[in-house]
Amino acid sequence: MGGTFDPVHIVHLIVAEQAKSALGLDEIWFMPAHIPPHKRDQDITADHHRLAMLERAVAGNDSFRLTTVELDIAREDRPSYTYDTMLYLTNAFPDHTFYFIIGGDMVEYLPRWYKIDELVNLVQFAALARPGYTMNHPYGHHVTAIEMPQLDISSSMIREKIAKGQSVRYLIPDKVRLYIEENRLYGS
Repeated sequence: MGGTFDPVHIVHLIVAEQAKSALGLDEIWFMPAHIPPHKRDQDITADHHRLAMLERAVAGNDSFRLTTVELDIAREDRPSYTYDTMLYLTNAFPDHTFYFIIGGDMVEYLPRWYKIDELVNLVQFAALARPGYTMNHPYGHHVTAIEMPQLDISSSMIREKIAKGQSVRYLIPDKVRLYIEENRLYGS
């Protein structure tokens, strides 16, 4: 499961658990992105902070694992591409079957993903419905739709609430909220 996780919130965790259950997966690997192509012009919190928040969020769930593979193979001069990450992972772990979990908001963008025609042959996409987005795509059996509770929470909404001094309690894990406060992230 890739993303900026800026910050990680409860919907990320719910999505991961729902996908794990629906698909019978052994583990969910959370992979923070270096610079997502669709967020090139946005300020992204430093990698070490996003990693620390993810570590706190996934602690206690033996099926959740944090991996820095996308950060490790990223190049400073270009965005993180899922194709590069999945090519690396499928070569490094040839006996594994990988699913790439995405939100319904990303499904409509799949045709614009870097090397998408090659990518769909490396990984099966698991797409979770998200309010306000359709699940229309031209990739047929390469995308498995997963039912999930409809919760409209985003990292940008959480950053805005924190910047305004509003409560984000129950929107993010308490350990993540405390880390944000201790490190004065997002204008807290």
